[in-house]
Amino acid sequence: MVFKKSNQLVGLDIGSSFIKVAEVKTTPKGPILKKFGLEKTPTGAIVEGRIVDMESVAQVIRTLLRKNKIKEKHVAISTGGHSVVIKTITTAKAPEKELHASIHSEAEQYIPYDIDDVNIDYHVLGDSEFSADQLNVLLVAVKKDLVAEYIDLINMAGIHPSVIDVDTFALQNIYETIPTEDTSKVTLLIDIGYSKTSLNILQDNTSLMMRDNLSGSKQIVEDLQAQTECSIEDAELVISGHAIESIPADTINTIYTNISSNWCSEIHEVIRTFQANTSDKAVEKVILSGGSIFMPGFIDNLNAELGISISIINPFEGLIVDSKKYDDSYLTSVSPQAPIALGLALRHLDDK
Repeated sequence: MVFKKSNQLVGLDIGSSFIKVAEVKTTPKGPILKKFGLEKTPTGAIVEGRIVDMESVAQVIRTLLRKNKIKEKHVAISTGGHSVVIKTITTAKAPEKELHASIHSEAEQYIPYDIDDVNIDYHVLGDSEFSADQLNVLLVAVKKDLVAEYIDLINMAGIHPSVIDVDTFALQNIYETIPTEDTSKVTLLIDIGYSKTSLNILQDNTSLMMRDNLSGSKQIVEDLQAQTECSIEDAELVISGHAIESIPADTINTIYTNISSNWCSEIHEVIRTFQANTSDKAVEKVILSGGSIFMPGFIDNLNAELGISISIINPFEGLIVDSKKYDDSYLTSVSPQAPIALGLALRHLDDK
């Protein structure tokens, strides 16, 4: 049997703290992990999703691809944060061309930016539960200058941006491959990074509600700097688990406690809002990802606040992995940071 050349993309997750790359091959036996690696993002090079030091970030990407011997030049990347707007809207049923025009016409009322400053896309979720004549549509708008910024970065790194996704969708993409997850349960996926948190409530692989906020380990860094006048480098060492003699342990613990409480309250508020608007559904489980979820006390506090099942994602579970190449201890250590890159690596050249 002759197979066509794969049109699968390399997944590149460009984070404020780490840049992650993944290469996955789809086969009749299942998706195979070919490559995965990560490198530290230069301090201050990416701020709230915006690239401040283009050349430094491009150099890290080039190094990451070279170290992992990735030759494929076509990549999928993703964005998130306040420059991305995701809304579920309801619109009248219509033929495809009319629906496209109608959604673009209606989009302005849902987007807090000038309509000429954003790229708009959408996905039809299905019929409205309230009217047979209407559709539920997932509307996505991304600021054009952010897209241009990331395209310039990828080109500078010597590769080609073939798909620009949204972080939340990429995370959902890899979640759907995990064979042990019961997708019929209403599930909250949470990804907490350095400068933002993404939340996605879904059931049967359909998103019911999405939110992004600016919570992340950057808040810890800022509080440590404000209260101890330490350098950003020392503050980042603290959140990586290193002891810094000039930073008192009591101060660190107080900051952890306060920020953990704020994160838990924000998450709980999203759940309350969802359940207030969807009286027949309740969140049954929470799955965590992101490099910031191991902040001391956070998971215990979240468990106490919500009282529902909480677990940490294993994004490699649905992939065929060569244990001689990637041992279990390595996969466990990188699992929280890997999902978005892996989800992007499942994308193809011809994807919308």
